[in-house]
Amino acid sequence: MSVVRLGIIGLGNMGKGHIGYIKRGEVNGVKLTAVSDSAPSGLEWAKEHAGEDVALFSDPYELMDSGLVDGVLIATPHYSHPELAIACFERNLHVLCEKPAGVYTKQVREMNDAAARTDAVFSMMYNQRTNPLYQKLKDLVDSGELGEIRRTNWIITNWYRSQSYYDSGTWRATWAGEGGGVLLNQDPHQLDLWQWTINMMPKRVRAFCYFGKHRNIEVEDDVTAFVEYENGATGVFVTTTGEAPGTNRLEISGDRGKVVIEDNKLTFWRLRVSEPEFNATYKGGFGQPECWKCEIPIQGVNPDHKGITQNWVNAILHGEQLIAPGEEGIKGLMLSNAMLLSTWTDNWVELPIDEELYYEHLQERIKQSTYRKEQ
Repeated sequence: MSVVRLGIIGLGNMGKGHIGYIKRGEVNGVKLTAVSDSAPSGLEWAKEHAGEDVALFSDPYELMDSGLVDGVLIATPHYSHPELAIACFERNLHVLCEKPAGVYTKQVREMNDAAARTDAVFSMMYNQRTNPLYQKLKDLVDSGELGEIRRTNWIITNWYRSQSYYDSGTWRATWAGEGGGVLLNQDPHQLDLWQWTINMMPKRVRAFCYFGKHRNIEVEDDVTAFVEYENGATGVFVTTTGEAPGTNRLEISGDRGKVVIEDNKLTFWRLRVSEPEFNATYKGGFGQPECWKCEIPIQGVNPDHKGITQNWVNAILHGEQLIAPGEEGIKGLMLSNAMLLSTWTDNWVELPIDEELYYEHLQERIKQSTYRKEQ
């Protein structure tokens, strides 16, 4: 294979965006050959913008069976991601899936199992993993510069959304239509990066989610979560869509210093000696380790979505290592599911979560969803 023949399923904002950079030739080794959308308006758009040589399908399974594609980019509503991915794997088609991996980990685990039974290349569209800021943070952690992780804090409250945004579609911010709120729609990238940069998932979570706190919606729009890690480290994750002006600040503390990412800058407060070493040898009463404030230079630009797409294509054609392996999509979703389940049960939640219990709670909310009542 010299070129990956690509099909795109879902022609909403993200699907159209992917078509844009592919048609502009910004990804090498790929050719758009087919698209699918259940809405006639989406296919009409594709007739004008995708090109005359691109086949149009209203049924995604017909696209998969057409023989026109080697790989599929899934950019549909959240609930359908695992179902469509599994169907692709059954046909030995490569898959690039938009975030989130799904709505609940039970369905995503089934997707991962299906992927493992094939030789298909499976990647998630975690385009923030290509951001040099977070790659440098991961490098500092992986290299031991930060030492052992002790605390993580992420305040991500600059996801402001007005009531008119939620009113723009009856499926938005509903349990039946979208499957969740800020944790599932806005935060998948941060939840992924939170665990990816430090190579650790929490062992348990205690969260407080507020539903329709700032807007007339049925899902969570304000969340504060506390987590504990196996090594004794702790973490806090704070997010909302109803705060202005918002903040995006990630702070990771280790026993050799701390890193802060804010305003597209990475600052490293580096200890000359580790805190445990200083504590074991210092006899002066009040005092603390010598600390250097280092503004870490960030090299390169963020190739964003097209960077992940190029990596996926290269993995198919040349065996390149994936930046965002598809099976890792379950990790960030596990965190959001745990936060919701902790709130619903008013208790700590151990990871991995009780997937059946989460599914039962979700189904109760789907039955009461305003979106379902309108169908």
